[in-house]
Amino acid sequence: MKEQYKGIYVFAQQVDGHISAVSYELIGKAKDLAKARGCDVTAILLGYNISHLAEELGAYGADRVIVVDNPALEVYMTEPYTHAITEIIREFKPETVLYGATSIGRDLAPRISARVKTGLTADCTGLEIDEATGDLRMTRPAFGGNIMATILCSEHRPQMATVRPGVMKKPEKSNSKAKIITFAPKFEANNRYVDVTDVVMRKTAQCDITEANILVSGGRGVGCPENFKLLQDFAEAVGGTISSSRACVDAGWVAKDLQVGQTGKTVRPTVYFAIGISGAIQHIAGMEESDIIIAINKDESAPIFEIADYGVVGDLHKILPMLTERVKQARADKQ
Repeated sequence: MKEQYKGIYVFAQQVDGHISAVSYELIGKAKDLAKARGCDVTAILLGYNISHLAEELGAYGADRVIVVDNPALEVYMTEPYTHAITEIIREFKPETVLYGATSIGRDLAPRISARVKTGLTADCTGLEIDEATGDLRMTRPAFGGNIMATILCSEHRPQMATVRPGVMKKPEKSNSKAKIITFAPKFEANNRYVDVTDVVMRKTAQCDITEANILVSGGRGVGCPENFKLLQDFAEAVGGTISSSRACVDAGWVAKDLQVGQTGKTVRPTVYFAIGISGAIQHIAGMEESDIIIAINKDESAPIFEIADYGVVGDLHKILPMLTERVKQARADKQ
């Protein structure tokens, strides 16, 4: 019976004792959904020696935090994490469970949905409550990002969705306290368990574009991969990070991790430079929440100018080097 299920639950992903930013973003969105449903927001925190993180989740808006602290959860493994959340769902009966669309969330959520026999909408960019039915309206790009599909799970509970990092706005931290609930499901190793013999951390000099304050993003108009050196020089001058449109990724000019848009990452920087980007709706969907958008494009009718706060019509290959030198000179004058 659907009436037995109540509450918005968020899987609070933590790695090495640090809660992922998308978890806070989901709690913020869950608070909005909970107001429409007249219920509480509960965070699910799994790991080992991580109980102290529960207070942090309360400060960002969780009304309750269910903590499972067990050695079996020290390093992420699919089976014990799946078992723990499945037992929580069976015990507490949440109406909705949200996960970040991270590598962990994408591995975990479908297995849980199969075990509790419910649906899952992946890579959502929008979540709203249907006023008529109370169902969760889960919106995601489909057919390569060419259309937006809204999906409902009307017959089964809980409703489940993974949400892309950067899509939802992170709430402000407060002095709020959450009710802490300790839950202890039994863990019994079976043939689905694996042994983690070593964890190798990969270091990269590239900043995660979802966390960058300033993004310098290039599109097809940049011309060729070698011309991204112009963007890199400018990014270094303004203290920003390189990103790109899908066209540059498909052409093999830049790595997939740098793609902004419906089929890439959603970003919310303070300043977003759109350089040589026409402004297709699929790209705009991934960056339109930026505080300030500055566009450089030789086509004065490019759609990107419709959402840009500032626009420069001209050849980026001439404008960008001059702009880079002006920025460098301005910084030198201040020193």
